[in-house]
Amino acid sequence: MRRILLGAAMAAMLAANAGGPAFAQGNPFQPLVYVNDSTVTRYELEQRIRFLQILRAPDADPASAEQALIDDRLRLFAAQQLGITASDEQIDAGLAEFAGRANMGVEEFIQALSQAGVERQAFRDFVAAGVAWREVVRQRVVPQVQVGDAELDQEMQRLIETPRITHVALSELIIPAPPGQEGQAMGLAESLVRNVRSEADFAAAARQYSATPSAGNGGRLPWTPLENLPPSLRPVILSMKPGQISQPLTVEGAVVLFFLRDSRGSLRPGAREQVLDYVRLRLSSAAEANRIAALSDSCADLFVHARDLPPGQIQRQTLAQGRIPAGEALRLAVLDENETTVVGQGGAVELLMLCKRQPALLAEQAVQEEPATTAAEGGDGGEQAAPGPDALPDREELRNRIFARKVGQAADNYLAELRANAIIRRP
Repeated sequence: MRRILLGAAMAAMLAANAGGPAFAQGNPFQPLVYVNDSTVTRYELEQRIRFLQILRAPDADPASAEQALIDDRLRLFAAQQLGITASDEQIDAGLAEFAGRANMGVEEFIQALSQAGVERQAFRDFVAAGVAWREVVRQRVVPQVQVGDAELDQEMQRLIETPRITHVALSELIIPAPPGQEGQAMGLAESLVRNVRSEADFAAAARQYSATPSAGNGGRLPWTPLENLPPSLRPVILSMKPGQISQPLTVEGAVVLFFLRDSRGSLRPGAREQVLDYVRLRLSSAAEANRIAALSDSCADLFVHARDLPPGQIQRQTLAQGRIPAGEALRLAVLDENETTVVGQGGAVELLMLCKRQPALLAEQAVQEEPATTAAEGGDGGEQAAPGPDALPDREELRNRIFARKVGQAADNYLAELRANAIIRRP
């Protein structure tokens, strides 16, 4: 989707700016800001603004573009401190990767930029800073990031407990974009994205600009099953929260905006079921039970302090809630992990400690994980069956997602640290 939008945005911008930009008056190489020992000039700022405008970036205003250039200087400063220099081969690969997002070759992309007034060097500088920063992150940030099994289980549990979106209530706004007017349509759409703050704002804009029958109703569409939407649109809608407007989407002859009014979802089958890992001790007196409970902070401790008991008096079980006797299940229901309760049982006393409580789906996945891996490795080479809509993500896939997110957050924090420690001044 990003590649399609980038290519369409390039075409629309070039159509609207074939004559090239009109730069501000004055010395183009006038220093605007000093970052440590580097300088950001007026010319660089003008080039970056134009470049971001071509990409239809939401931060193409002068203040944001200047901050982006300052951050690039900080990225290069960090690379220099680590002895990192982006090679010509790495930069060329970065140029090709970026141009490929618009389905263009490097020279074709550079030619398109040139027609809109952006020099090759501005594009190269932008990519070079990114390439150097990527290596900084790889050397300095990545080794410090880990994803433990407990963190993975927590994220998996969050997924299990989060309803999956099944239906959405959308409003639409379709702006006609006949040949030669693509740039104007995109400009109007971007203006609406910046200024629409509520469903009422969107409805008013739809009545004024939308070219569909829903315009008279403020663009409102009925509740729609998510699976009825085009596959390319689903990720866009799923990335939105109720009350948000989408970024402009280009289709043939039009630019489309959506407003997400609300969504409905349901939990995966079995998501509410639990599996409990717990220990049961049968003791002769409440005093003994309370003594062992007071000494035990975990199930492992419990076994240590009850080591002198006969094997028949201590038992650890992992059972689905439905298989636990009702009396025990009721007492376990009020316990947090590693908490105990002591209950009289006729002439004896029973001590229960909850070791772990987890969704049944998570427990089932742990049991199935090893056989699934073996089957994948030892199969006959045929295609793997596609996972069902209720399937949980593979643990390693999820681990990689968490890892990438943590690396991104750590990189942002490091850049903020560089910014805080830098000497940034104006002439």
